[in-house]
Amino acid sequence: MRYSICFTPPSGDPLSLAAASWLGRNVYSGLAAEHPGLRGLSVHEIAFHTALPRRVGFHATLKAPFRLSEGSSEQALLRELMHFAGTMEPVVLSGLSIGRIGDVYGLVLDRPCPSVDYLAASVVQAFDAYRAPLSEAEIERRNPDRLSAPQFSNLHRWGHPYVMDEFRFHMTLTGPLLARDFPRIEDALRSHFSPVLAEPVVINNLALFVEQGAGAPFVVHSLHPLGRVASRRIA
Repeated sequence: MRYSICFTPPSGDPLSLAAASWLGRNVYSGLAAEHPGLRGLSVHEIAFHTALPRRVGFHATLKAPFRLSEGSSEQALLRELMHFAGTMEPVVLSGLSIGRIGDVYGLVLDRPCPSVDYLAASVVQAFDAYRAPLSEAEIERRNPDRLSAPQFSNLHRWGHPYVMDEFRFHMTLTGPLLARDFPRIEDALRSHFSPVLAEPVVINNLALFVEQGAGAPFVVHSLHPLGRVASRRIA
């Protein structure tokens, strides 16, 4: 079993519902969802291009998937996550929009957001004691020869190359695409997601995701609201 600490909107949020439809799976229930009918892109094409992100579900990774370290337990992890979330404040993601990272599309920020970078770095550090060391096979799957020096250092120190200064907030929506498909996919994504991105997205919780077994789909185990209870009531 593996765990990861992520951001994903609440189950009834319009963005969650739009993402479940696009990806074809609800990350809360684990149930299949019907793909949208979009101009210029068939539901079969959507299903094909979303096969990889469908398994992991709609989320932004803060602490990459990890096995529990020796002596750790799910109960202790949950207690720590609840306490930690109460010490952090919600983050407003201004400028979240459809964008491309290499050959993959997702939701990305069009401007720096120090608050989300700080939150991500804090999560990585606070929960590293719960992470079992990577196996040699897990390290090799990260293609260490292709990593920069900081990324290689992060992989060995924190279990993932794209953390700390290498972190970039993103919520993946496709698998790798051919360049010839970029325009159609981007148009379809903008058509589908623009209505639910009209207002800023707020990170107001941390989500614990669980992968029950190797290759199993990730599902949301629990949500942990950010901020002190009194602050949340005022907000």
